Amino acid sequence: MISTKEAFTQYVTEIQADSQYQKPVAFGLGVRRSKGDATLDVLYPLINFDVNFGTAAVLLKATGFQQASGFVSLSAQTLNEVFNQFAPFHDSLDAHANVQLFKTLVDNPEPQNDYGQTDIGVFYLFDGAQAVASAEEAYFKLQCLSQRKVQPHGLCLDGAFGQLTNVAWTNVGPMLPTDVETQRVSYLLAGKPLTVTHVDKFPYMLNYHIPTGVRVADVGRARLGAYLGEGTTVMPAGYVNFNAGTEGNAMVEGRVSAGVFVKKDSDIGGGASIMGTLSGGNNNVISIGEKCLLGANSGTGISLGFGSTIAAGLYIYAGMKVSLLDAQDKPVDLGGNSVAAGDNIVKAMALSGREKLLFIQDSQTGQVFCKPNPKTIELNSALHSN
Repeated sequence: MISTKEAFTQYVTEIQADSQYQKPVAFGLGVRRSKGDATLDVLYPLINFDVNFGTAAVLLKATGFQQASGFVSLSAQTLNEVFNQFAPFHDSLDAHANVQLFKTLVDNPEPQNDYGQTDIGVFYLFDGAQAVASAEEAYFKLQCLSQRKVQPHGLCLDGAFGQLTNVAWTNVGPMLPTDVETQRVSYLLAGKPLTVTHVDKFPYMLNYHIPTGVRVADVGRARLGAYLGEGTTVMPAGYVNFNAGTEGNAMVEGRVSAGVFVKKDSDIGGGASIMGTLSGGNNNVISIGEKCLLGANSGTGISLGFGSTIAAGLYIYAGMKVSLLDAQDKPVDLGGNSVAAGDNIVKAMALSGREKLLFIQDSQTGQVFCKPNPKTIELNSALHSN
């Protein structure tokens, strides 16, 4: 058994020198729940992304060198053997999170599960640009996002829907929807009434990970795979989908759809909606810049640059005709040059990503105008000291 840190370093060096060794992009120990051939979910408490390659080497040696991304089950014996390889670090578990997690798993080699099966394994990711090939990979990539290892669009999630199982999420764990009625009676007779929160392929993020420095007023308002930056507040009517999120301080009272990324110090007002890649945006990835405001019940199908505002109740879509004005409300073209009224009309898509714009609508004629934004918003710092 390895007894010193020097011997551990030498052991890792020897593994990495093997011609069959391939360094993973990321890896993580996981607890998988399944029923028959259907994977219900996988919890990866600690994902290592481009770090801790010594631990990766020891795991790869124990499980057999991998050449492709995938999940490998670990027997109780293998768990013990790998944990013992880290003997030099057993007296400092607080400083070595992976070893501490191994200790927890070793102490609980036979997970309890009244429904289905539970096993322990490790997932290796070798190519983050590949499409999702399994439910285990889908859960791994989604938790990479929620654990802030990568920002939205940092990993390929193509194929995730097809790999995930549609699950009934209950107070006693995930179940196949077709099994719920039978299980409901069994649990009731055992004095543990069964409650279903939702039926979906995606669970709630907070049941798998709570990012530091955030407030989420309702557990159902952030899907697993949401990226919530430090200082984000998601109010009861707000919502953040997977592969979407916020960079930092942000107030979310509206909907941040799949694929959308909101930069820091921005406010998504009550009832506001941002078109995502799954809701009409297609390949047009929409972003919201810093210090932007979407007023109540507004929305956008184009990106907003720094310091831009959309007035309450106004939805800006890519093909909308918008009249351009300067700071004195005179008609101008895209270059800011004075033009005759009527020659200042453009499609909103031409304004996508431009900074410090104010979109407003004439309440009598319905005409939509875009002019320089005279001021940028300031979020209440007390609300985001989470």
